[in-house]
Amino acid sequence: MSFSDINIQELASAFMVLFAVIDITGAVPIINDIQNKGHTISAIKAALASYILLVAFLFVGDGLLNLFSVDISSFAVAGSLVIFVLAVEMIFGIPIFKNDGPSGTASIVPLVFPLIVGAGTLTTLLALRAEYHIINIIIALTLNIIVVYFVLKNVSLVEKVFGKGGVYILRKFLGIILLAISVKLFTSNLTSLIDIFK
Repeated sequence: MSFSDINIQELASAFMVLFAVIDITGAVPIINDIQNKGHTISAIKAALASYILLVAFLFVGDGLLNLFSVDISSFAVAGSLVIFVLAVEMIFGIPIFKNDGPSGTASIVPLVFPLIVGAGTLTTLLALRAEYHIINIIIALTLNIIVVYFVLKNVSLVEKVFGKGGVYILRKFLGIILLAISVKLFTSNLTSLIDIFK
């Protein structure tokens, strides 16, 4: 990992992908509902827990793959399919991923798990590793967690600024972006896998 590897295009692309997958603006109604039920959400606690877990997985994820003898390109292809399903869920409003985590404090469950650090986000991180330099992913992730913190801290303000219609449109737009990214990840990494077996 070197600062010379910083690439604005990669950074922007990784930021957009993670922003779309985390979808913190789309989760605003869910966050409001949690608060309306009398649960207290700690923005800093949720943001820090999410950041630590995601950065740890970014580095440890490769080791886990090696443990199961899975290469990064294979995981990226699998990840692209998960991202594809997430995109379909966002575009067509079909609930596919189930929020079935254990009960606990609202800042951790269901906020950190599975809304921020869900299967889609974890898969996307390792899929991005197959495409981009890790420093660009870390910077993009850091910026996303700052956005997450801001939204959690000012959830009512965000809802007023975007409005329900704005959140809906943004979710659909990000879904289309994710769909395109999933196709790109699938084709580029499938080509790599085919080249290996030639």
